[in-house]
Amino acid sequence: MSSIRIKAKERNGSVDVKTLMKHKMETGLRKGKDGKKIPEHWITDVTAESGGKVVFAAAFNTSISKDPYLAFKFAGKKGDMVKISWKDSQGKTDSAETKVK
Repeated sequence: MSSIRIKAKERNGSVDVKTLMKHKMETGLRKGKDGKKIPEHWITDVTAESGGKVVFAAAFNTSISKDPYLAFKFAGKKGDMVKISWKDSQGKTDSAETKVK
């Protein structure tokens, strides 16, 4: 199961995308109960594609909160597919896609 939830809805030729990404987003600065630093582990890059083109891209840093929520718009239509992908500081990746309603 993907860590990404997506909602995409077309309105007047513009697609509103809302996405929630489950991720701990550890900065590497916080200490655990044992007093040792928790290793950094955060999403570094997010991309959105539709119709084979990148319609949104973002570079995250350690200031983004746990389980980031992201919303954006792009020119599109009902029935298009939208794919959201992320990569994190440990090289892990995830992606999910949905059809525009």
